[in-house]
Amino acid sequence: MSGATATFTLPKPASRSTVMPLVLACLAGLSAGCAPKPPAVELPPTMVYSGGDILTMAGREPAYVEALATREGKILAAGTLAEVQAAAGAKATRIDLQGKTMLPGFIDTHGHMVQFGKNLMDANLVGSKDIVDLLERLKAHLATVPEGAWIVGFGYQARLMTEKRAPTAAELDQVTSTRPLLVVDSSGHLGAANSALLKLAGVNARTPNPTGGTFTRNPGSREPLGPMEETALNAVRFKRPPFTGELADRAMSAGAAEWARYGQTTAQECGLGLGNDDVDLVLNAIDRKLLPIDLYVCAKDSVTDQVIDAAYGVSRAYGVDGKSTASKLLTQRPDLDSRYVNRVRLGGVKYWLDGSLDTAWFSEPYSHNPPGKSGRYSGYQQIPDEVLTAAFERFWETNVQINMHMNGDAAVEQALRVIEAVIAKHGMRDHRPVFIHASYVRPDQIERMRKIGAVPTFLSASIVPGGDSVVKLWGAERAAHSLAANTFEQLQMPWTLSHDAPVSPTPSILGLVDAAVNRKSASGQVIGPNERVSAYAALRAVTSTGAYQIKEETTKGTLEPGKLADLVVLSANPLKVDASTIKDISVLRTIKEGVTVYEIAP
Repeated sequence: MSGATATFTLPKPASRSTVMPLVLACLAGLSAGCAPKPPAVELPPTMVYSGGDILTMAGREPAYVEALATREGKILAAGTLAEVQAAAGAKATRIDLQGKTMLPGFIDTHGHMVQFGKNLMDANLVGSKDIVDLLERLKAHLATVPEGAWIVGFGYQARLMTEKRAPTAAELDQVTSTRPLLVVDSSGHLGAANSALLKLAGVNARTPNPTGGTFTRNPGSREPLGPMEETALNAVRFKRPPFTGELADRAMSAGAAEWARYGQTTAQECGLGLGNDDVDLVLNAIDRKLLPIDLYVCAKDSVTDQVIDAAYGVSRAYGVDGKSTASKLLTQRPDLDSRYVNRVRLGGVKYWLDGSLDTAWFSEPYSHNPPGKSGRYSGYQQIPDEVLTAAFERFWETNVQINMHMNGDAAVEQALRVIEAVIAKHGMRDHRPVFIHASYVRPDQIERMRKIGAVPTFLSASIVPGGDSVVKLWGAERAAHSLAANTFEQLQMPWTLSHDAPVSPTPSILGLVDAAVNRKSASGQVIGPNERVSAYAALRAVTSTGAYQIKEETTKGTLEPGKLADLVVLSANPLKVDASTIKDISVLRTIKEGVTVYEIAP
């Protein structure tokens, strides 16, 4: 159909597909010896898109172009239809957007694609109304789990269930008392095990609570009741048998497909290593070229060396030997970004400074204590300053970013004082430390964040299910200033939005935009009306500023010539619909480097 006008449902084009200094140079794309010349591959044809709103996301105010052309995985031209057609040539395939809206592909600035993919293999506990409902879901799932594998469920929220608590081991034993069974709540910070798993994990009355976590005990004794939180949960979860073979392939492919379905062309796994098979899952995806979209990986703090060793092995296996011949062949990247190997890049390391809604670390006590907490409860610290300091000493002068989970202002303060001390010693760098969630930042901390170059990424979607609880637990004042997107926007400081899926049930970017614009809780209460932002500001947070956060702003985030042809087509323009309906807009098509990786069924 060269030169002809096609409808939006054209067939998809064919798919395309010691050592620390060297490792970090390879990961940062600084060493020419790390990436061989890519093999010749078939590239998608030149395309010209027009006939709808094409929102470039370049600049602080909305800007549109009439047409956009892509060639060989990059944006060739953007401007008037006449200009773009002239640049593309008469043989270009023309795509009529039919009034739909095109934007840059969405950037996931904090999510867990690997964990989500694994969870897709587990029981879905999202929306469990009570423990009976939760147990019934697990019983139904049990029949699908092969012998030797754990029974795992994910996604319940104790505070929304009738009992307002996690299930006990005795209750989970009603599903099975002989096979290991683990449930994890939607935050990923709390869970519970049955008696078989507690025994397998060696958790008993003599087991101490680890630093930064607890095993709930039977009243009047030290015997474990079943529920556990934070590092205690992580210690048990880490013992899960690995995903291998077809299951490993399915988990990674399914996760990537979900991210693409929600318009994302760059995904994250920020916490690789929560499972003992995570590294192998990613290595398998690299070797088998399973991913249709990019994956930015942050290693969990405790497995940093393991992940870096694996990355070094990948850089050697896919690099060049002494004769300058490729050991393995790479998928060609139009942007020549050698930090990516078959769509995977080690971008950072993640540290948990505090917990979730019920365990966030504050400088002042909770307004109302969570269930089971007493006295002047302020949450708690997860790691000592010296551990975080060692991380920044190690990585401050590299391109490996430190990503830090923090909800309370005391956790923010810990990050600030550590980074300020490192800057005093080593000087300022373009590190862009990521303040994950930054749910409550005091006004006096914001300017200090500017000075160190921090980028907060706000979990705006949490306002819907958790906003009412935040008001109760944290108090109205802290709730009103939580997720302070508009404060950062007015100060022209960078900020992004992230879904943290599977903490959010789906990796929906438009759900984030909707929540940041409206800030309405499940009860309809507006949580912090002064922190609402415009739809355009929210879209910038998941496109151009998202690319900035992960240090890929030269190739992603806006529709400008020379950047990757990473695109998303929406059923409506978020800037032109009623703000309350942004979340209802559909992703019609996701395009990665000119190749359609998701298209909604007609």
